[in-house]
Amino acid sequence: MTKHPDVAIVGGGIIGLTSAYFLAKEGLSVEVFDRGDLGKEASWAGAGILPPGNPARSATSADQLRGIGSAQFPSFSEELRELTGIDNGYRLCGGIEFLTPDDAEIPAVWRAEGIAFERLALPEAKRLEPTLGDMRGEPYLLPACAQVRNPWHLRALIAACERIGVKLRPHEPVAGWITANKRVVGVRLVSGEQVTASRLLLAGGAWSELLLEVLGHKPRVHPVRGQIVLVKGRGPSRILMFGKRYLVPRGDGLILIGSTEEPEAGFEKQTTPEGISELLAFAWEAVPVLVEASREASWAGLRPGSPDGLPFIGSVPNWENVFVAAGHFRAGVQLSIGTAQAITELFTSKPMGVDLNAFRLDRSPNINTKQAFRS
Repeated sequence: MTKHPDVAIVGGGIIGLTSAYFLAKEGLSVEVFDRGDLGKEASWAGAGILPPGNPARSATSADQLRGIGSAQFPSFSEELRELTGIDNGYRLCGGIEFLTPDDAEIPAVWRAEGIAFERLALPEAKRLEPTLGDMRGEPYLLPACAQVRNPWHLRALIAACERIGVKLRPHEPVAGWITANKRVVGVRLVSGEQVTASRLLLAGGAWSELLLEVLGHKPRVHPVRGQIVLVKGRGPSRILMFGKRYLVPRGDGLILIGSTEEPEAGFEKQTTPEGISELLAFAWEAVPVLVEASREASWAGLRPGSPDGLPFIGSVPNWENVFVAAGHFRAGVQLSIGTAQAITELFTSKPMGVDLNAFRLDRSPNINTKQAFRS
């Protein structure tokens, strides 16, 4: 007799894999299906910035998810390393965020949440980061800002899932749902194979809209291309954040420069000369000595955008055993632990630690939503 999993997860990025790991730790059997290599889309391409947070004092559910990630990433990283022997590159490096007059309310949000920060004058910021240029905006020191190296973290996650019995099925694209009596009972693969499961989780990133539309929902999850340049040379020791732009020093002489935000690119994932030139010009202005840095690589990823920048997490209306965790946009890494925790609580009937109402699939998007961190 064919054994069917308790949970079938469509999408093997950081959200799907982290959810699979958490669910398997609770004793559920899990299979993960991905159209390509595991974790090689937006999850792999990101910069791995982990802003500070305090889930106990967060003003919104989104900030609470971020706070969970900030609080738990150190111990989760150690857990993965002990289980797999793989270092995911987690590092508490600190950061400096430059705020504009449009961001005037953000320090009050940080203060209410209990996030440690210090307003700096530009000369003070330059004393901390001697390579910093004459940047516009007000610099704020965030000592609890951290980072993780996305490819390393994904390798650790994949290995951890395998260690605890998650069945991983890369290059197994899902063609559609199997339905019976107005209920989804499984997934139909492009190969023709059918896999039934008690619960199904759609975590397909920018590709999630196609399978949601079949279920009668069009929340407008869409791809937003982001380009990144990797250079090697002298630069900052902390993460530098300028709105949607950032510099992330890896600690080994490598520095990530990101990122563009291109919703008009659709599913075209390649870099462009214009995008790369724009990022290099930003980096040279922010840290002038980077003009001398060697360019090591560049790449692009497709972030799963949503109309209001918030993810969709929770049940799919009218389908009692189908759930979604998609649309995490720029924040997949930092929201991954909180999302996986919420999905696991839903699937195991445990008390919910985060109110998911703000992430409902059928919500009315609030395009004026202001978040405490943008990178």
